[in-house]
Amino acid sequence: MRTALISDIHSNLSALETVLADIDSRGVDRILSLGDIVGYGPDPKECVDLVAKRCEWSLMGNHDFGVLYEPTNFNASAEAAAYWTRRQLEPPKAEDGQAGAEYDVAEAVRRWDFLGQLRVRVVFGPFLCVHGSPRRPINEYIFPEDPLNSTKKIKDIFARIKPSRVCLVGHTHVPGVFTDDPDFLPAAEMTDGIYKFSAQDSVIVNPGSVGQPRDLDPRASYAILETGENFEPQSVQFIRLEYDIERTVEKIKAIDDLNDWLGERLLQGR
Repeated sequence: MRTALISDIHSNLSALETVLADIDSRGVDRILSLGDIVGYGPDPKECVDLVAKRCEWSLMGNHDFGVLYEPTNFNASAEAAAYWTRRQLEPPKAEDGQAGAEYDVAEAVRRWDFLGQLRVRVVFGPFLCVHGSPRRPINEYIFPEDPLNSTKKIKDIFARIKPSRVCLVGHTHVPGVFTDDPDFLPAAEMTDGIYKFSAQDSVIVNPGSVGQPRDLDPRASYAILETGENFEPQSVQFIRLEYDIERTVEKIKAIDDLNDWLGERLLQGR
């Protein structure tokens, strides 16, 4: 089976449309979303609609959670973006005088309900799927430098993967594979962007970010997971795609509640 792994879309419709078009050209069997559909970017409604339509399931990321409930430990720009996103998605209340706008009440309720039903963790075959980490599935980062600087943290995280063997995560926006040596293998250093699983691999795979890469490569990132019988892992290929970044930057700059920096960082891949 060929499974596309997408994550950290962050309301970037231009990037998401580019990734989905590429997925459609590669004979993929299904698409899974590892969280953070929204936050930061200018097109939350359209991105929620596409994920709801195209993905078999989606996890809840910290920005999805922050929009639904309350943003915590967000910087000022991220917090302001979360509140703006909530205003775009939250169903109108009768006292707001908007209930008669056919628009949209049904659509808003559908989107809000979809976000509210996002999963915190999913297990299939030997795979455990979370947005952040097995210890704190919504908001713990597993950084590329952790195998060197935080070996106890990495050992604890790998211990929490069991009885699964492979953990699929997002959140850091950096594509690559963590091994239990421990080590981090950046996707950019893999031959053809492919990692081949060995028989007893215990690894953590991050497909990178569709809508806000942070590895100094501004191209959209996603991955295709190849599995055999009973979802036995075979390989994962990391894919980078050029997209119309300027289109997203211009949209962000046109929205007063979104900091211009949220667009400018896209140009730098950080």
